[in-house]
Amino acid sequence: MRGCALIISFVVGATCAAAQSGANWNYAGKTGPLAWGRLDPAYQACSKGHEQSPIDIHGARLNKKLQPIEFHYIAASLELENTGNLIVAKVKPGSYIVVDGVRYDLQRFEFHHPSETAVNGKLTDMDVELLHKSSDGKMAIVEVRMALDRGSPNAVLAMLWPHLPKTAGAKETVPDMVNPAGFLPADRGYWTYTGSLSTPPCTEGVRWFVFENEITLSLDQIRAFTYLFRLNSRPLQDAHGRRIQANE
Repeated sequence: MRGCALIISFVVGATCAAAQSGANWNYAGKTGPLAWGRLDPAYQACSKGHEQSPIDIHGARLNKKLQPIEFHYIAASLELENTGNLIVAKVKPGSYIVVDGVRYDLQRFEFHHPSETAVNGKLTDMDVELLHKSSDGKMAIVEVRMALDRGSPNAVLAMLWPHLPKTAGAKETVPDMVNPAGFLPADRGYWTYTGSLSTPPCTEGVRWFVFENEITLSLDQIRAFTYLFRLNSRPLQDAHGRRIQANE
């Protein structure tokens, strides 16, 4: 039965994506990542860009001038949406980060299986990507990689997963007060580089901050997500000589 459900999720995903703005895209088949750049003129960066995400993190250089990211996240109820390709958490205004004196307001966060960023060629089981935007429209993404721990479940996911919308286009309100700061590892050392959105239209000029340390989730939490999405991460992209920096 589980295999059937996975097949159904891909079919429904394609239907929902078609209803979104822009051309239909998916993570597999004829509308998969290799075809994104040909599906819509607005998606050309997906195939022609030279600062695409995700990438493999290796050979990062320490930059002692990089400052810690200031997190100012608040707890609030939120809405989960099944877009057919992703589970997206739409947050209420008020949470933000500050990087190099610039404020980026948290817009949403989303989940990928497996992780999108690799470290020395290795992916983790999942990730959560927190998308932020500055007042002048610049984007910053904080990625937290998640790895299996057969012990305790992840506390934030424990609040979210009972409300996972099961069908494409469905939305569920999470009444609990959820603070995205619960996704942040205790040690907040990070790697950073200039990349893009990892979904169409693959817009470039996005600042990526990938935490060096992983957080954990349980096997049941992974299974609950993969029941809906067997795979929903973009393949690794060519770094094209981009510099990857690490803070202390």
